Amino acid sequence: MRSVTNIFHAFGVQSFADELAHAAKKDPVQYQLALIGPDRKIDFTGTKYQNYGASLDQFPYDTARLKHVIEIAAEKSGWGKRSTALGKGRGLGIAAHRSFLTYVATVVEVEVDSRGQVHIPNVWTAVDAGTVVSPDNVRYQIEGAAVFGASLALFGEITATNGAINQSNFNNYQIARMNRAPRHVEVHIVESEAPPAGVGEPGVPPFAPALCNAVFAATGKRVRELPLSKTKLV
Repeated sequence: MRSVTNIFHAFGVQSFADELAHAAKKDPVQYQLALIGPDRKIDFTGTKYQNYGASLDQFPYDTARLKHVIEIAAEKSGWGKRSTALGKGRGLGIAAHRSFLTYVATVVEVEVDSRGQVHIPNVWTAVDAGTVVSPDNVRYQIEGAAVFGASLALFGEITATNGAINQSNFNNYQIARMNRAPRHVEVHIVESEAPPAGVGEPGVPPFAPALCNAVFAATGKRVRELPLSKTKLV
């Protein structure tokens, strides 16, 4: 499972943060930034935080970097102006997460059609992976993460009958094909002198919560169970 436990951790935390923002009648971006709080390096003294096996001195959990990718993703998506201009059945959602020592924020735009199918016209992702040697490879990984994240959120499900897994291959485990995959993905790489970190998996965790937060913005319906095929949107 690409990005492992980060998927459901990010989905739970970032979905709930969006719910809190709307309950407080606050803009989700500003609410996220307020939740993160002041710029600081989090002190994990007395905890068993593993930090992906890396030194916290070299790779601290830096809230300023997390906030920065949120601000970039919001800016590049036109958050605020775009969200108010979208018509009925369309919406924007945002989510952010640190995994594999990399900070990623994603804004997803959705369109929910008359049959309740979710389409993804646009995705904007900001990624701070420290020093980047090959920016094209970073973009490819994040673009692929958008398709992978869409597949998981829209369709991803493993079921069993009498102790045997029902799905065997892509003929009965659906993925996001061309008509359901994100149509346009923009990747914005933060210039950094920090040590290089991971890019193979960090693009996935923010995607599903950003998508489902966008579904709420478009329909007023909260998604608390995945895949999205379990939720009737119309």
